[in-house]
Amino acid sequence: MKSGFFNSYSLSSLPSYFEIGYFSSDSFRTMLTNRLALILSLLIGITLIGFFFLGAEKEVDFSTEIKPILNKHCISCHGGVKKSGGFSLLFEEEAFAPTESGHPAIVPGSSSSSELIKRLTHSDPELRMPYQRAQLSKEEIELLKEWIDQGAKWGKHWAYEPVQEPKLPANPTAASFGGTENISLAPIDFFVQEKLPSLGLSPSSPENPMRLLRRVALDITGLPPSESLIRDFSSGKISYEQAVDQLLSSEAYGEKWATWWLDLARYADTKGYERDVSRTFWPYRDWVIRSFNADKPFDEFTVEQLAGDLLPNPSQDQLTATAFHRNTMNNDEGGTEDEEFRVAAVLDRVSTTFEVWQSTTMACVQCHSHPYDPIRHEEFFESLAFFNNTRDEDTHDEEPRLRFYEAEDQAKVNQIVAWAEENEGKTATRQRADFLKFHEPKYAAHLATDFQQSELIDTKWLGLWPGGSAVYKNIDTQGSDQLLLDYWSGVDGTKMTIRKDGPEGEILASFVINKTQGEVVKEIPFKPVQGKVNLYIEAQNPSAKPQQNTSSIVWFAFVPSLKGKEKPGFSTVKKSWEELLHFRGTRLPILIENPDYMARPTFVFERGNWMVRGEKVSPKVPKELGTWNSKWPSNRLGFAYWLTAPENPLTSRTLVNRVWDQLFGRGLVSTLEDMGTQSDPPSHPELLDYLAWKTVHDYDWSIKSLIREIVTSATYQQSSVISSEVFQKDPKNQWYARGPRYRLSAEQIRDQALATSGLLSRKMYGKPVMPTQPEGIWQTVYNGESWKESEGEDKYRRSVYTFLKRTSPYPSFISFDAGSREVCLGKRLVTNTPLQALATLNDPVYLDAAKALSQKAWEKSGKKPELAIQTIYQNLLLLPISESKKANLMNLYKSAKSNFDQDQKSLTEFFPGADSGLAALAVATNAMMNLDEFLTKP
Repeated sequence: MKSGFFNSYSLSSLPSYFEIGYFSSDSFRTMLTNRLALILSLLIGITLIGFFFLGAEKEVDFSTEIKPILNKHCISCHGGVKKSGGFSLLFEEEAFAPTESGHPAIVPGSSSSSELIKRLTHSDPELRMPYQRAQLSKEEIELLKEWIDQGAKWGKHWAYEPVQEPKLPANPTAASFGGTENISLAPIDFFVQEKLPSLGLSPSSPENPMRLLRRVALDITGLPPSESLIRDFSSGKISYEQAVDQLLSSEAYGEKWATWWLDLARYADTKGYERDVSRTFWPYRDWVIRSFNADKPFDEFTVEQLAGDLLPNPSQDQLTATAFHRNTMNNDEGGTEDEEFRVAAVLDRVSTTFEVWQSTTMACVQCHSHPYDPIRHEEFFESLAFFNNTRDEDTHDEEPRLRFYEAEDQAKVNQIVAWAEENEGKTATRQRADFLKFHEPKYAAHLATDFQQSELIDTKWLGLWPGGSAVYKNIDTQGSDQLLLDYWSGVDGTKMTIRKDGPEGEILASFVINKTQGEVVKEIPFKPVQGKVNLYIEAQNPSAKPQQNTSSIVWFAFVPSLKGKEKPGFSTVKKSWEELLHFRGTRLPILIENPDYMARPTFVFERGNWMVRGEKVSPKVPKELGTWNSKWPSNRLGFAYWLTAPENPLTSRTLVNRVWDQLFGRGLVSTLEDMGTQSDPPSHPELLDYLAWKTVHDYDWSIKSLIREIVTSATYQQSSVISSEVFQKDPKNQWYARGPRYRLSAEQIRDQALATSGLLSRKMYGKPVMPTQPEGIWQTVYNGESWKESEGEDKYRRSVYTFLKRTSPYPSFISFDAGSREVCLGKRLVTNTPLQALATLNDPVYLDAAKALSQKAWEKSGKKPELAIQTIYQNLLLLPISESKKANLMNLYKSAKSNFDQDQKSLTEFFPGADSGLAALAVATNAMMNLDEFLTKP
């Protein structure tokens, strides 16, 4: 026998060996039997090894494989909206519960016994599911069978799992960007590059340094880089990372990122709805800008906006922050039901909060359980209970409003508080100080009932005719010896009486009011009573006409009279108190919680109808979205703590996703508003969780740190140039094999034009401004308001300060896809329409910018048009102009100059005081400001 024979034989060669006589028949059979037994043993061993180490079969994942099938085909009939046949696939306990047939539709471990599979495969189209729709594919049915046979294990959606600490290689390496050698990669670049080879993609080369500088400046500050930054960076004096740090420390950073947040906050300068009258909200906008510039940690940023008033001894800034949820619209049209619109505002606050911080479409749950995500109808109202106890009531004056006192008035406030501390005790002092800040608690006039010869004037203010009366029920006077009455009157000599319970009840107050000059607050002695009472108020005035309102009552409050009357200095303090009660300066609508004696109960609204109340509920968070710490208070403050707890699975992911979208034009989860089971899956889940974990645990919620890590990554610094081949593979840049390139936002386009021209005002904060806009845009009703164009530098302030009227937003902003801010806007659509070119070619702002820039270049170049065009292009794009573009622009210049030379009137109208050469250069500059590369992030 030859050495090594059995190592090299094949079964096909056996007959020939047998025929030439190497073995006898018996010996061969014995040998073959032994050898085959050995082979069989080896095969069995290999199979067992594979079974134990690789698994007999891959376990089907419910969240990524089964849930999408159920959502696509089944849940519209068997979910949160309806449960046909008593079968629902929304919640685990419902999916395995008996149906109307008395048997469960899913039998874990046995697909053959599961009615679900039988119905999916039934031959009768009347019995086969989905009913009257296309049958599921063979692959989908097989996957469902496998899942059931494996035990039908339910699972959580990936976004509802807590963020885990990322596992990274000790020294991640990959092909360098634009090269072939292996280099050590930052985590972002590692996660991105890890996917590229399997997609047939490779990283792009680094971006041109000056294009990159312009890109990062626009992303961080919303403005092109300053001349000093360009000079230092281009000369090599500072590195790219140092340039990023300078940009992050710029005050322009806060203005740019505030614009992003104000979309989410639905910030505007008018109330909305039909009348859409002006309101004072700019202090909140300024707070947002300052918060971003201070890099306020996002958890603090969240808590202060949702519950700043509930923090211990809240500061003026923390109270200002709560205006986030007073940005809801307010309907003060006559004839509207205030409670209806108060409820509408609270419903909006719930939906907005979950969209902004949780990427959850909570609005779906107002009328029924969520169609796709495991959130029950009742859980919407349990969440609403956190927000339902605020003092605002959709009143005309939008109270409560925070008072912003100037130095002189603040000194009076301090004087009163010091006096109260000395004479009234701690609790009374705090209550008096709070009343000076925001005039709460008080009772609005619209709460009146049982009208007799009286009315709610325009459904807002109580008007009592001569001999008229009304009742306020369940009023807690807190034992006060004084009533504050806010009202105005057009007649003298009205005697008003307030009685306990009814017309024959005990007199608690009696006083006379006369004609006033506008709205006043009157202090009225009041007989102290304890507990809740009904207040019967009546008016007598023989000289008034039968149906003439003797007064218009706005609100009343119970604030004890100032103590210490017998002490020196009392009259001065009392005068200050009375003056401050009539404060009419800057007042910002804010959130203030009801005191316990004014607390509102919360009920489920049947099918979302606020008039049909179901069971009473208490504040709770949706069970699926994280656990509640029993140490947290059951109010908005506790809710804010829940949102920002490290265990909350969605807040950090949502923040990271929104910031990534701002920098790359799309989120790692492209559906920014939704991370639920119907959302697009994350393109890079490990990267999303890495950044989410790091933001919370390493950066302590610092948004600046998060932005810095992203913009200093090689992924961000790639060239945005794209080949047709790469475009076919990844048209939306989902896999980030190139740098971000997309059109700038409406605000960036305007601010960039003003900045490059030198017209941009760097004045910050304060009242909104009204830059030039076309005539006839505002069509206001009832209020007589008009667009009064700002003067001087205010015309050229940054776009974040532009007055925003909800029913008529600034026209060029709308052309470039900004929103009306009536509701929360998580992501702006990016469109491309002829209106955009018409705006930038004709809007006075862009023409003014082109003229200003042209004038500087014209003088600097010695009135040489070719040199001026080169200079302007370099100024706009930080790159030298190509010969072909220069030639085209020179042709435009010559054509425009010729026209102006022949038509002096057109020259004067277009550019008063300019010669034809300068005017023609302005035309060419305006064209350069309309180039795609100028309006697009490089």
